[in-house]
Amino acid sequence: MKYINKAHMPDDADARRGVPPVICYPTDSLPTTGASILDTARQSLEKIDEVLVPPREARCFEVPAGHFFRIVSVDGSQVGDLNLWQANNLDERFYAGKTRALHGTHLSTGDRLWSSFPFMRPLARITYDTLDWYGWDDDGGSVHDVIGTRCDPYTAKLLADVDYHHCCHSNLIRALADHRQLDFAVAEPLVHDVLNVFMCTGFTHDTHQYFMKASPVRPGDFLEFFAETDLLGGLSACPGGDCSAEHSSDVARCYPLLVELFKSNEPALADYQPLAPSGYGRQHQDV
Repeated sequence: MKYINKAHMPDDADARRGVPPVICYPTDSLPTTGASILDTARQSLEKIDEVLVPPREARCFEVPAGHFFRIVSVDGSQVGDLNLWQANNLDERFYAGKTRALHGTHLSTGDRLWSSFPFMRPLARITYDTLDWYGWDDDGGSVHDVIGTRCDPYTAKLLADVDYHHCCHSNLIRALADHRQLDFAVAEPLVHDVLNVFMCTGFTHDTHQYFMKASPVRPGDFLEFFAETDLLGGLSACPGGDCSAEHSSDVARCYPLLVELFKSNEPALADYQPLAPSGYGRQHQDV
C-alpha cells in the first residue's frame, strides 16, 4: 500500500481527490483511413507465408503495407512479446507509451499500434481478436497489454543475480541482428517496449504493482493485424510460457507461436497507401 503521511493531509484532501477525471487524448479525430473496408477485406484472405517462433526464442518477419498477419497459439498456452518497425527505416518503431495513452492499457479489435516520434503514425491496426471475450476480470486483469516492458537480462541480474539469455529482450536482439545482419550492439538500441500478446496482466488493487496471471489463450486463438505501412516484425515466445508462475526462466513450460501472413483479394486494397508521417514541422518554437 502506498504510504500516506496523514500529518501532511490538508483539510480539503477529499475535495482534491474527488475532482472528476478528464480523458487526456480524445480519439474521435484520429485518422480513419481504410477502416471501413477492413471487415470486408478480411473475408477474402489468402495465406502467403508463415514463420514459426520456437519456445524461448524470437523470429522476425516482414509484412507489406495493405497485408494482414496473425499471431496464432499452437500446441499450448503461450504469450509473446511483439516489436514492430517500419521496414525501410528502423528508427520508426512501435511506441507502446503513446499507444497506451491513446487506446488504454490493453488492446483489442480496432486499436492501432502507433510509431515513435517524430513519425507518429499508425503502424498496424488490430482487426480480429479471439480473446476479446475476456474483458476485465475481478483482479483488474486483461489481455494484450502495453504496460509491461519485456523481460530482460538486466532486471534478472538486478533481482536474482543471474545471467539469463533467453528473455524476450535478448531474444529480440538476436532475431533482429540475424534478420538484418546487424551487430548486437547496433540491434539492441532498436529493440523497444512491446505489445504483450496473449499475456494477462494488470495492477494489483492494494499496492498497484504490475501483475501477471495464467493467460486464457488456447491453441487456435489468434490476434490479427492489418499492416498500415511496410512492417518488420519481431516476436519472442516468452520464457514465461503462459506466465502463470515463472516470468523468465527455463522452468516454465513453453510452446511455439505461429505468425501467418495473408494478402486480401479486396480490390479497394490494391492501391493502399500508408498515412504520411506526422506533419509537425519539428521547429519546437514559434517562428
